[in-house]
Amino acid sequence: MLTLVAFGSSFRVGIDTDRPDKLVTSGVFSISRNPIYVGFGLLLLGQFLVFPSWIPLIYLLAAVWLFNRQVLREETFMREHYGREYAEYRSRVRRYL
Repeated sequence: MLTLVAFGSSFRVGIDTDRPDKLVTSGVFSISRNPIYVGFGLLLLGQFLVFPSWIPLIYLLAAVWLFNRQVLREETFMREHYGREYAEYRSRVRRYL
């Protein structure tokens, strides 16, 4: 919920190359560059800890792999689109936690 508030009108699903908005660096994005992915990962980790079996473990591992893959794609776009502003943001805020 906090991520949606921080995103404001900049919220997108995936990479919007046609209409990218301003770079969001406030709110929870001042703690993590990817708080939504961190939140989903923690949720899946919690499910695995509550229901320890192969299925939640496979979901967790697949999700972490897919999240990281998407984050790397988004970072490439943001580096190209936002340039120095994104480089400065990267230097002060961690990718995940």
